[in-house]
Amino acid sequence: MTKYTLNFEKPLKDIEDKIISLKNTSNKTGLDVSHQIITLEKELRNKSNEIYKNLTRWERVQLARHPKRPNTLDYIRVITDNFFELHGDRCFGDDPAIISGIGKIESKSVFIIGHQKGKGTKDKLKRNFGMPRPEGYRKAYRIMQLAEKFSIPIITFLDTPGAYPGLGAEQRGQAEAIAKNIYKMSFLKTPILSIVIGEGASGGALGIGVCDKLVCLENTWYSVISPEGCASILYHDSTKAEDAADSMKVTSLDLLKMGIADGIIDEPTGGAHNDLLSTGELVKKSILQFINEYEQKSIDELINNRLKKYDSMGNWDE
Repeated sequence: MTKYTLNFEKPLKDIEDKIISLKNTSNKTGLDVSHQIITLEKELRNKSNEIYKNLTRWERVQLARHPKRPNTLDYIRVITDNFFELHGDRCFGDDPAIISGIGKIESKSVFIIGHQKGKGTKDKLKRNFGMPRPEGYRKAYRIMQLAEKFSIPIITFLDTPGAYPGLGAEQRGQAEAIAKNIYKMSFLKTPILSIVIGEGASGGALGIGVCDKLVCLENTWYSVISPEGCASILYHDSTKAEDAADSMKVTSLDLLKMGIADGIIDEPTGGAHNDLLSTGELVKKSILQFINEYEQKSIDELINNRLKKYDSMGNWDE
């Protein structure tokens, strides 16, 4: 496990500490404690399976926000060859909260657009904690146009607490930029796959999330608002975020049951941050399957199916 420990992971940390203590004692005294260590390691495996197979919605939200969780650039490094990042919206500037560019996954060319939260304080400030400004969405729009022009599939990685709500962003047309992207992606003449790799909040995620197929990593969430935001509105108390997460049904499993997500990518025990390489291989496999399935479809079929996908979401009574 990583050094950062979530509340529900504390029983595992206690067992790990006992194992480390026994190993240190053995090194200092020469005592044979291998039997005790084996017993504790077995207990650790059993406890890990028990905890991670029975996570609550709120615990999955916490895992999705884990500070060590892989981000867009991590997956790009693992799954692509010769990735070339493209910058700027040709209007105002470049937004580091959105990564965009072209690369190859095995023999397949793809355009990639994704949220980037950053690693470490300095990088997180540079990336604005993964909250894009209008120029980020306009950069994404420019990349979408390039992908359409050259008939290259688009892969988007969703991982944001929401679009940046600052005054400058509003003055530069935040809502218009997101709305324009949603409209553009609805009729884009090339296949689009969206993968939720962390948290997907509100229009900040949807601004690059309209797609032919949506898949989620196992410990992720995707919703119109964060659990804290929902709790503040409904209960006037942000500390009731756990109740809000249950009410909204925000997890990947919920999305799959409701027909919003089209698939789930399994994560290693404890979360994607425990084994980036194996998680990356599963993400890569999912992308290649998507391309092989969708690159044969005609443009009319692609767009019609995409519109039907969103038209069929939700239930209502007249």
